[in-house]
Amino acid sequence: MARSDLISTRSERMKRDPNRNPGKPGDVVGDILHDVGDELAAVVSVPGEITYHTFNKFFEFIGEFSLLLGRTLKFIAKGAVDVRDTLNQMAYIGVASLPIVLITVAFSGAVLSLYMSQLVVKWGIGSYTGGVVGVSITREIGPVLTAVVMAARSGSAIAAELGSMKVTEQIDALRALAVSPVRYLVVPRLLAGVVMLPALTAIADLVGTTGGYIVAVMNGVAGGGFLSTLKTQVVPYDVFMGMLKTVFFAVVIVVVGAQQGLRTSGGATGVGKSTTSSVVISIVVIYILNFFLAYVMFGGRTASL
Repeated sequence: MARSDLISTRSERMKRDPNRNPGKPGDVVGDILHDVGDELAAVVSVPGEITYHTFNKFFEFIGEFSLLLGRTLKFIAKGAVDVRDTLNQMAYIGVASLPIVLITVAFSGAVLSLYMSQLVVKWGIGSYTGGVVGVSITREIGPVLTAVVMAARSGSAIAAELGSMKVTEQIDALRALAVSPVRYLVVPRLLAGVVMLPALTAIADLVGTTGGYIVAVMNGVAGGGFLSTLKTQVVPYDVFMGMLKTVFFAVVIVVVGAQQGLRTSGGATGVGKSTTSSVVISIVVIYILNFFLAYVMFGGRTASL
């Protein structure tokens, strides 16, 4: 029971009580005890309601996400893919996101190299900047930042587009024409995300490492030493596993955006809420998933600096 309901119930009970006499000291003490009890009950009930609501929303999201992903993979397995629409989505999701991804990762690599080179040059081991920067970018910075940028740009666009179609009843029109919204809207976007996000990550790794190299040389690190430790420490496994991470990230971004868009209601306000929710949920899930993927892929692997 909500706190306001408890207070209103208490007030009605006090009005209806024929034996209530505020002039008696015993009644006053009893009223105070009742008031305190009602306040405590209201305070205790609120966390319980919040917890129940949170768990209910969480499991509802997991169920919708799993069902939507399962239906999408089922269409892909059957070969029900619109190649032309998939290529269009690849251009929109991948190529259009490239400038933002490159700027973000390049300057992130430059900042990492700036701090690292200033530290290790004092110790006389400045050449190890290349190995540290390369491993950090290929394993974490490149894949994660590329996914975050795509979630902010493409994930929000997917939620907004599908949400607008939902509130304007275009989704219902597709069903009336015996066209599956999942096959028509979700499958091309998922395939485009799975193909383009690893490709963007590969380019981002190269640009981020280049940015780190330039800043390291400007801070007194020998270019040859930077490249030498980079080649020694960054192995193909690091690059491929970092790109493999982004396949899982792409699934999260596209399916979450589609799920939030397809459940939109309430007109333009609902579209805005769905867009915001898709970005927030995607980024949070990306960081949580990244930890477990990093633990599985690199948990037992340490760089031999």
